[in-house]
Amino acid sequence: MGRIPHETTIDILGRLSVKDLLRFKCVSKPWCSSIEDPYFIKFHLSHSLKTNTNHSLILRHREYHFFSVNCDSLETTQILNHPFGEPKRTIQILGSCNGLLALVNHNDSILLWNPSTRESQVLPSNEIEFVSPRPGIWLYVSQRSPPLGYIARSTYYGFGYDPISDDYKLVRMIQSYGLHDENVHSEAKVYSLRSNRWRRIKDFCFYLNFSREFGILANNALHWMVFRTPEPLNKELVGFDLGSEEFRFLELPDCYLDEAFFFDIKAMGGDICLTATFRDFINVDVWIMKEYGVKESWIKLISYYEPEYIPASPFPWCHSATRTDKFVWYDLESQRVEKVEIRGLPASFDVDLYVDSLVPLRTNDLMFYNEMPPE
Repeated sequence: MGRIPHETTIDILGRLSVKDLLRFKCVSKPWCSSIEDPYFIKFHLSHSLKTNTNHSLILRHREYHFFSVNCDSLETTQILNHPFGEPKRTIQILGSCNGLLALVNHNDSILLWNPSTRESQVLPSNEIEFVSPRPGIWLYVSQRSPPLGYIARSTYYGFGYDPISDDYKLVRMIQSYGLHDENVHSEAKVYSLRSNRWRRIKDFCFYLNFSREFGILANNALHWMVFRTPEPLNKELVGFDLGSEEFRFLELPDCYLDEAFFFDIKAMGGDICLTATFRDFINVDVWIMKEYGVKESWIKLISYYEPEYIPASPFPWCHSATRTDKFVWYDLESQRVEKVEIRGLPASFDVDLYVDSLVPLRTNDLMFYNEMPPE
C-alpha cells in the first residue's frame, strides 16, 4: 500500500475536531509537527467557519460556572474550568473570536482563553491616564475606582480579530463622570496580542451610559449602543473598525424605532443584528444589516409575538425570559419555534457562541498571513 500524500493527510486532519487533533499529536512527530503548524491551524479554523462545524455554545451560570454544549449534537453539557480558578467570583465574557474568549474578573483582571486547548494568557495591567492641572504632568489611576472628583465610571470592552494585521485586539473605552456634566474624562485603548501591549488611540466623541458593556463583532468591526449627547435620550449604533481603528456611526432602521422600548445588538452570519423589544415585552423584531454601513440594507428578519419565548439573541438558539432559561430552535423559513432538550442544562444562564480551534496564545506561534489558507 502506497503512502498517503501529505496534502491528503492535511485535508483529512483539517476536518477533524480539536479534541481528536490533540490526541493525534501523540501518533508521531510528523503528525504533531503538522498539527502545530500555523498554516494548518488556520486551515482547520477556515474549514470550521466555512462549513459551520466544530461550533459550541458556552454557558455562564451564577456568574462563575461555565458549561459548553456541542452544536452538532445539542445533547448534553460539559463543565469547563476557567483559568481564573476563583470560587464564587464573578467572571464575565468580554468577547469570543476564532475560538478565543476574553474574560474579566471582579478585580478587572483580563485574560485570553482557548477552552479547546485550555491555553490562557493574562493581559498586562493597564492604568487610566488623566491630565493633571499642572501642564506636562500625567496622572495614572487604577481602573477599579473613579479618581478624586469623579463619581461614576462606564467601561466598554470589545474583542475581535483584524485580518489586515492578522492580530487579535481587545478594545477598552472608559468614561468617568464628575460632579458637573462638563467634567467628563474619556479614554480609549487597544491591546494587541501580537505585541502583548496596550496603547492609547484617538478619543471617542460619544457618551457611554452603563457601568460595563461588551462589543459585538461583525464585519471586522466591534459595535456598541451609545449616546451622542450627555442626555440619555436615543441610543445610536457605533462601530469600531479593527483595521483602521476608527469609530463611525451606523444609521438604524426607521420603522418601529420610535415605539421600541429596548434595543440589543448581536451578530449572525457575520452581519450586525438589532433586536427591538417593544413596551409590552411580548413583541420582538430582529433586524439585520445585509450591506454593512448602508441604512437601506436593514431588513426585518423576525417579528415574534409569543410571550413564552422572547428571543434574547438572534442565534438559531435563543433562551427565554421565563423563570428558567431554555433553548429553542427558530426556523427562519417557517417561523416556527421548537424546544431543544439538553441534559445538564442549568436553570439560568448567559450564552455565547464560539468555534473550537487550535489558535495559540503564544505570540511567537501566531502566523501572520493576511488571508485564510485556501480550502
